[in-house]
Amino acid sequence: MTSAMFIQHFFNALTLGSLYGLIAIGYTMVYGILRLINFAHGDIFMMGAYFIFFGTVSFFLPWGVAAVLAIAAASLCGVIIDRIAYQPLRNAPRISALISAIGVSFLIENLALVIFTGLPRPVVQPEWLVKPLAFGNVRILPLGLVVPAISFILVAALLWVVYRTKPGLAMRAISKDIETTRLLGVKVNKIIAFTFALGSALAAASGIMWALRYPQIHPFMGVLPGFKAFIAAVFGGIGSIQGAMVGGLILGFIEIMLVAFFPEFSGYRDAYAFILLIAILLVKPTGLLGEKLEEKI
Repeated sequence: MTSAMFIQHFFNALTLGSLYGLIAIGYTMVYGILRLINFAHGDIFMMGAYFIFFGTVSFFLPWGVAAVLAIAAASLCGVIIDRIAYQPLRNAPRISALISAIGVSFLIENLALVIFTGLPRPVVQPEWLVKPLAFGNVRILPLGLVVPAISFILVAALLWVVYRTKPGLAMRAISKDIETTRLLGVKVNKIIAFTFALGSALAAASGIMWALRYPQIHPFMGVLPGFKAFIAAVFGGIGSIQGAMVGGLILGFIEIMLVAFFPEFSGYRDAYAFILLIAILLVKPTGLLGEKLEEKI
């Protein structure tokens, strides 16, 4: 493999890994607070892609405006899902919330299938994002630079919210002891809804950038990326924001680089993620940066 090809594969891996990381953060935030895997998270990713599609194609909005509105709409969807499907089950056995999460996922996918139809939709890509940049023998799409940059900026903004603001302090307190936090006067349900909104916003941003990178969307487009992002969250350490991003990056590099160096195994590309999940659960169940979390009754 030439150095030019390696650099191109490197940026492809960085782009894919940063997208996995953004989705994984939503999983890890909800789990850190509620000890719940929000299986509908991958479907919020899909909704973000559809929102940007209709915003630009049906309403002819500028890309920037459509992206902001799509992220806001996806955040609202996340809050609604929490209010309808999870909040009434706060005191129920956690298996009930898990079943509810699975049911919400199927509901969103099938609603999207009925409303949007199963026909794949082409996404309009801004020309400046897909016009290759030449650096000697290396040709890189601007998307390969823009997507990781935006992803890291969003993660930095999230970390600032979590560690430098009062809602972030409340989120961290709830993750340690939800009942004591409620007794201290914190409006727990509002903070949890805020958490869902933040996680859904990141998933929608990832969905928008995914639609730019792979410009064809359909109602089930969030299933496999959602599973892989969950694996990335477990690998990095479920409950750790930094770990989720690191896990996503590592998973992206594994997928792209193994296919690049061993093209004969490209048909098994999706299997690498699940092999990684089995390996990390056997060797280090808490993940790379995760801590052992006590189960909440």
